[in-house]
Amino acid sequence: MKSRPSHYIPALRFHRLTPLYDSLVKWGMREDTIKSRLIARAHIQPGQRVLDLGCGTGTLAIMMKRSNPGAQITGLDADEQILAIAGTKAEQAGVNLRLDLGLAYELPYPDRSFDIVVSSFVIHHLTSAEKVHAFREVRRVLQPGGWFHILDFGRPVNLFTQTQALLFKMFEQTLDNFNGRIPAMLNEAGFDYVSEVERVANVFGPVWFYEAQNREEK
Repeated sequence: MKSRPSHYIPALRFHRLTPLYDSLVKWGMREDTIKSRLIARAHIQPGQRVLDLGCGTGTLAIMMKRSNPGAQITGLDADEQILAIAGTKAEQAGVNLRLDLGLAYELPYPDRSFDIVVSSFVIHHLTSAEKVHAFREVRRVLQPGGWFHILDFGRPVNLFTQTQALLFKMFEQTLDNFNGRIPAMLNEAGFDYVSEVERVANVFGPVWFYEAQNREEK
């Protein structure tokens, strides 16, 4: 794997805050509820290969494995510190996960390696170019007919969420999300079906569930 880019942003923007990540996300973002919803939307089946893109501390990957013991769950993240936490959590939870070090836009997997790719609050850490590269990489590693499920910040829908989004629009990484460009970028990356399927309220801004399918043979 190539070294991380100089603009790489850890989960809470600073490595020293990484130990606080789980507590903040759990209580500040209703983590259990929204990630359970993401898993339900993914419709994971026994024997399927699932990639958690930007798995962080492994919460989503562990939840997927617990709810779908027959699936093969792989987590990938570019942060060695946070992957170590994920490994410890998986061991404590008694679940078997594969955890890999790598970048979202340079996936270390062969073509058609996965049936499903999920991503939770990762895409807003990427620059515009990195988002499109990451989406192309996801499409590459998906089987024809495979699905990409994203949970992340998205376009505001009312005055309150427009106000929430004002601060985040100052940063390149989050600008695409709050300008509602994620579906267009997924289309640009070659996905055949793209949809904003659901929105939930959040103290940090509007959160959307996105779905994209790789229908065609590559």
